[in-house]
Amino acid sequence: MNVTPSFASIGALLGVPARANILASLIDGRALTATELAIAAGVSPQTTSSHLAKLVDAGLILAEKHGRHRFYRLAEPHIADILEPLGELVKHHPVPERRKSRTPEDLRPARICYDHLAGAIGVQVTDGLMQKGYLDSLGRDYRMTDGGSAFFDAFGVDLAALARTRRVFARQCLDWSERRPHLGGALGAALCAGFIEKGWIKRTRVPRQIVVVDAGRRALKDLLGIEIA
Repeated sequence: MNVTPSFASIGALLGVPARANILASLIDGRALTATELAIAAGVSPQTTSSHLAKLVDAGLILAEKHGRHRFYRLAEPHIADILEPLGELVKHHPVPERRKSRTPEDLRPARICYDHLAGAIGVQVTDGLMQKGYLDSLGRDYRMTDGGSAFFDAFGVDLAALARTRRVFARQCLDWSERRPHLGGALGAALCAGFIEKGWIKRTRVPRQIVVVDAGRRALKDLLGIEIA
């Protein structure tokens, strides 16, 4: 069960410098590994594991396993808003530049993750949906707002049919190359299918790779205010 952390609980956790450093390293929205956070906190991996467990239990961060790695990120965007004013009080060690992603360069800009948008475009589209107020973050998932219902209905998504499926409706899927979530689940799949049907994106000969055509760039700028390079 997700609970909203109180100011008191956040204050108590920030009383330990290592935990404050961990949270400060996650304010920018990225997901980091325990090793990266141990460096940022300036403590041993074992001590970091203990701190991470407390932060997860407090509902401040989420842990997500991808392949052999476990990533940690802030549980909700508003937690960053609470932590931001405290940033000057936190003196954390900079996280070293992460190793180059194993995702091939030609798949980083735009690709299909199972059946939904991923890569830079997946994150951009998701950010655009949230900035427009169509989606809200809700733990490991997204919640569709009333405005979002109107948007997706106009887009041509059969929301009633999606609600009847057994699949998670709108999952926050951590993007391996961007280290930030993109929209997955039934809604993410329907959105991607709509992009393909409208001719906004096209598959290439490279497996999973997609490209955004000019019509798609114009549509995304008009609908979500995002610029696709």
